[in-house]
This record gives sequence, structure tokens and C-alpha cells, in this order.
Amino acid sequence: MKILDRYLIKQFLQTIFFGIIALILIFVVIDMMENLDDFIDQNVTLDVILHYYVVFTPEIIKLITPIAVLFGALFTAGKAANLSELTAIKASGVSLFRFMLPFIVTTVLICGISVIFSGYIVPMANKTKINIEMNYLKRGITYTGSNIFFQDTRTKIVSISFFDINQNIAYTVSIQDFDKNDLTKMTARIDARSLSYDTLKKVWTAKDVVRRSFGLLNQKAEYFTELDLNGVNFLPGDLLTKQQKPEEMNLNELNDFIKNQQRSGNDPTNTLIEYHSRFAFAAASLIVILFGLPISANKRRGGLAVQVGINILVAFIYLVFMKISQAFGKNGAINPVLTAWLANLLFLAAALINLPRVRQ
Repeated sequence: MKILDRYLIKQFLQTIFFGIIALILIFVVIDMMENLDDFIDQNVTLDVILHYYVVFTPEIIKLITPIAVLFGALFTAGKAANLSELTAIKASGVSLFRFMLPFIVTTVLICGISVIFSGYIVPMANKTKINIEMNYLKRGITYTGSNIFFQDTRTKIVSISFFDINQNIAYTVSIQDFDKNDLTKMTARIDARSLSYDTLKKVWTAKDVVRRSFGLLNQKAEYFTELDLNGVNFLPGDLLTKQQKPEEMNLNELNDFIKNQQRSGNDPTNTLIEYHSRFAFAAASLIVILFGLPISANKRRGGLAVQVGINILVAFIYLVFMKISQAFGKNGAINPVLTAWLANLLFLAAALINLPRVRQ
């Protein structure tokens, strides 16, 4: 690695680090001002508040990383241009594309880290954050394992009053079967006092069961003390997952959740968009670098302030366009994968068109 590359990478990473710290402080201050009344009303202690913002920080870092990377490249390249360092670099025979290489390589590594960070660390922190909001700020109060209602297959609906996480026992269970040709007609129903999962036989065993069949000419009710249910697909772990929000799920859990939705006949569009958006948003840092760095690497009238304004506008347009494309995708107008990557693809195309036009 050349001395110039080490110098640029060092300046780039230092600027990104300080940018992330500054943006985190801004986010925390703004959020604290919004939540101050809730903290006071609920008598939340200082240690809980500090814990809340510690687990909120990963989500903030995920959101601001592309902006911090953009500003890191902006200030590093802009400073080199304004101090005529870039002029000397070009005069030594280094092209703009070669000048951009250390920024691009570093950003690719940041993108890879961002995928792991947003895919696994952020969801883990979000679980704690949401738990604090429910217990101390009384937001979206739910009781994990209570009032679970979901579609197990295309023709089967399951409702559970309460699920004991420690013993893998569900209480007050109802399983309804519908006609595959007419989903408005119920063909059978099972009501049980409890449902326990046998880990050896890998089957649910219902206790104090009533099984009803609804035929065209007659109805039949059967009573059982115990009954093994072989026609259900859900597992104890699935019951917990179905209670989670997408932002609490890591990439593996999201992928399993998508498969469960497809198996049950539900529309997985929103979850697919969330899944692919984690990869697309992680790649956003590279897109903004390719788009913004050539602009920053050339002296412009008005200096660094104009370059800052241009790049802020670009970042704002990118985020707005991403949200608009997601709205169309969730309505089914755009393929989920294309929805997640559309903003990246368009800005990448604009960057590749602009790149050859930049003065070498």
C-alpha cells in the first residue's frame, strides 16, 4: 500500500468516526427532547434512560453510516482540493479514478461490516429497546406469548390464548380448517384446553380436546382426553417469532419468517422488502461515495460550503426516493427485491454516467 493510500484512508476513517459521533449526539439530543415528557411522566430512572440510549445507538449508527461516509469522503477530498493537495497528486500522474480507489476499497469493507451490523447486532439491540419502551414508557404494551393468532397453512388458522415459554405449553387453543376451494367455508375445528410439544416425537399433543367436523349434510363432534396433532407445521420457536416485529429479527429469523408466510399463504411482500433493504441500505455507502466523491474532488466556486450543500441535497433526494419506492413496493406495484434496490440502482447509474464527465 502506498503512503498516499494510507494517508487518505486514515483521514477518511478519522472523519467518518467523528462524523458518526457528532450525528449520534445530535440524534440523542433530539430524541431526548421528544421523550423528556414521557420519561418524567413515567418516573423513569437515570440508569434506565442511559440503558435506553445505549441500545438505541446501534439503530442510529445503522441509519447515519451512509451520511457519515459521504461526509468523510467530502471533507477528505474537499480539503485536499482546497489545499491544492489534489492538484499535486494529479500532477504526479495519479488519475482521479486512482485517487478514488482507497475510498472505494474502504467503503466496500464498511458495507460488508454494515450488513452484519444491521442484520444481527441492531435487531438484538432493538429487542431490548422495545422492551424498555413497553415496560417503562408504556408504548405498544403486549405480553409475550399472549393472544397469538396466525395462519399456519393456506387453509389452517391457529389462535392461542397464552403460551408458556419455559414449558412449551399453549393454553386455550383453537385450530380451524377451511375448504381449499372455498376459504370462507370451515370444514373442521379443534378446541383444546392445552397444547404441549413433545420434543422426542416432534409433535404437538392436545389435552381435553373437542374435534368438530362440518359436512354438507351433518356435523360431528368428538371428545378426546389426549390427541396428537400431525397436521400442524408451527414449532414452539415459531410462536415467539410471530410475536416479534421485523426490526427485532435478524437476517436468519427474517428469512425463516418469510418462508413461514409463504407456506401459510400470507403475503410476504413487506417482510421481503425489509430483508433485502438491509443489504441495499448497507450498500448505500458505496453508492453515495461513487456519486459524491467526484463532485468533492474538484474545486468549485463557493468552496467546501457549496460541496457540502450539493452532497446534503443528494443524500436527501436519495433517502426520499428510497422511501417513495418502498411505499410503491408495499402496495404491490414493484417487485420486493427491485423495491429495496431501486434507489441504489438509479443513483449508481447516475454516478457511472457522471464519472467519465468529471475533469481528470
